Amino acid sequence: MNKKYDVIIIGAGISGCAVAWKLARYNLDILLLEKEADVATGTTKANTAIMHAGYNADPDKLKGRLNVKGNEEIREVSKKLNIPYKEIGSLVVGLEDDDLSVIDELYQKGLKNNVKNMEIVDREWLLEHEPNISKKAVKALWAPTAGVITPWEAALAMAQNAVANGAEVKLETAVEDVLVDEGRVIGVKTNQGDFAADYVVNAAGLYADEIARMVGIEKINITPRKGEYYIYDHAKDFEVNHVVFPVPTPISKGIVVTPTVENNLLIGPTSHNVESKTDLATTREGLKEVYNGAKKLYPELDLRDTIRVFAGLRAADDTEDFVIEAAENVKGFVNVAGIQSPGLASSTAIAGYTADILKDEGLILSEKKDFIETREEPVRFYEMSNTERAKMVDQNKDYGQIICRCETVSYKEILDAINGPVGARTVNAVKRRTRAGAGRCQGGFCGPRVVDILAEQLGIDPTEVKQEEGNSQILEYKIKELLGSRVMNNA
Repeated sequence: MNKKYDVIIIGAGISGCAVAWKLARYNLDILLLEKEADVATGTTKANTAIMHAGYNADPDKLKGRLNVKGNEEIREVSKKLNIPYKEIGSLVVGLEDDDLSVIDELYQKGLKNNVKNMEIVDREWLLEHEPNISKKAVKALWAPTAGVITPWEAALAMAQNAVANGAEVKLETAVEDVLVDEGRVIGVKTNQGDFAADYVVNAAGLYADEIARMVGIEKINITPRKGEYYIYDHAKDFEVNHVVFPVPTPISKGIVVTPTVENNLLIGPTSHNVESKTDLATTREGLKEVYNGAKKLYPELDLRDTIRVFAGLRAADDTEDFVIEAAENVKGFVNVAGIQSPGLASSTAIAGYTADILKDEGLILSEKKDFIETREEPVRFYEMSNTERAKMVDQNKDYGQIICRCETVSYKEILDAINGPVGARTVNAVKRRTRAGAGRCQGGFCGPRVVDILAEQLGIDPTEVKQEEGNSQILEYKIKELLGSRVMNNA
């Protein structure tokens, strides 16, 4: 076996990264494993990016107990780790034909969950604070503690902070088996070799049930639940000031209309169970459902400034709750499964809850004296004034070369993204870290240049550069080589 660790965490989505971040403050050897080429490539990269206030979560479920705690913690964590976060509040809007009693029920549920500062507001309040809202709006639940965050940067920031505190991250490392001896975990078998550990945390998202079955746990059953979205160009002139929900259903919060941290407009998601854990295809029916749902809240909304459609999969357990517990049959194995909404808002609380379970299982948690609490804020050129940009260029001329014009991303930012801790290895990984390719042209201008920079910095051929996972190489061959082979064949 390779080096022995105290804890191995399987899966580098928001939950796995949060657990690594939490445990890295202790004197432990930690290994975070991810089967894909980057962190946050599953559910974490494709969701509504909301820090839910906590009024919708069942107070009798783990979701309800962890949501509010996580929501409260993110304020301090986002400051320390420099994670983009805006506390813009949320509204559950009841229209004339809706069952308005649901709003009162959510208010009471929120009180049980200790959600702070909620109010039920009337039509006049709504029209003042959301001038484009439907004239059929009657009242709404206003929760000012809700917000929006960049989910993949939250996961990345936690992973990077964990690395700064001594944790290791191994990407493209798929777990093939969990190794058990005499009823106790001893490590994992992967496509990159075997790794020994005293404790294993299963935070494998959509695949958490498959990892659990490796140690004989059958009760976890993950069903992929697809959500489809439209995203608008951030230059769109259509005012939406809050996270705006319709009256929810038992399995979905409905089609949401929300600004993002970067001032795009996002509408979605649908909520439909699918069979495949890799089914990320958008559908005509699903996108129509999204648009029609958004139009009920904002009748003047149109599709003219949409720049992309996408889909994400939520890891729904049969219990419709988080499954965070130590295995009864195998010592040292802990499941962090079924983490769907409000998993993002609950992430730091999930991490703390998991650490407590590990402690109860025998893991010694002694805090490091030299623990690094903060993460240096990445340069975000697009947020700067021209005066600030000029100063950066004076310090380093690589800031003066703009690679992505839509989002004003510099060459230096891309270099930093590739060469920093838990560095980017794919085009989409660069996009998540810098927003290169996230603008109106969706990489039409900067995409080829990003491929070249990745190839140059990673020491690989441009034909080896991937968009994201698996066999997603962008270039099949070089034109000169192709033309050269044709010349030779015709000779």
